Amino acid sequence: MSKITISDTEIEVVRKDIKNIHLAVYPPTGRVRIAAPLNVDEDAIRLFAISKLGWIKRNQRKFEGQVRIPQRDYKQRESHYFRGRRYLLNVIEHDAPPKVVLRTKTYIDFYIRPGTITEKRHEIMNEWYRGELKKQIPSIIEKWEKILNLSVSEWQVKQMKTKWGSCNIEKRRIWINLELAKKPEQCLEYIIMHEMVHLLERHHNERFLFYMDTFLPNWKQLKTELNKIPVSHAGWSY
Repeated sequence: MSKITISDTEIEVVRKDIKNIHLAVYPPTGRVRIAAPLNVDEDAIRLFAISKLGWIKRNQRKFEGQVRIPQRDYKQRESHYFRGRRYLLNVIEHDAPPKVVLRTKTYIDFYIRPGTITEKRHEIMNEWYRGELKKQIPSIIEKWEKILNLSVSEWQVKQMKTKWGSCNIEKRRIWINLELAKKPEQCLEYIIMHEMVHLLERHHNERFLFYMDTFLPNWKQLKTELNKIPVSHAGWSY
């Protein structure tokens, strides 16, 4: 890995056996990274970075403006988010298998065994989030399969540090970030639809934007809303 500096912006450069240059801005600090093909020289990389400097600065400002959720301890009355709504955690110790219950519009009841360590609490909560997210996803995919006239062969939920979603075009498989369980359903739908459009067009080019504008005209507003909601890890890459 090497580094270049463009207009006071430090950019990491990694060379890979790929066909195109890829640019990403990572949370929480706005770190910039370019993955470049092995045969592209540094001057070409610099020109590419200069051409995308406005995009880089905009995304770095987004990360600066995001409200970030501090490290969770899973203690009494701690704030947690689910489907875009803020809840207070009600910790209940009991000598039985752990469970999470959405009791009201204010409280999440968190049943755990006495002495459960923070790491285990995190694992229990994440498994609940995973299960709830998996309940939402199938109907959204089915809806957009009909609209876009395509099929998804497989989907998975996983924790991702730098993206809300990703896809494998050849295998027609999409991945959804576990963090989306904390976001409003319209934001989850936007990400799923975004990844499904990549099955029609690999790159973020004019054709891709045409599909987005045609089938989900308010996608830019949803993207803005998603980036304003408190986050812990996930962010967008170019």
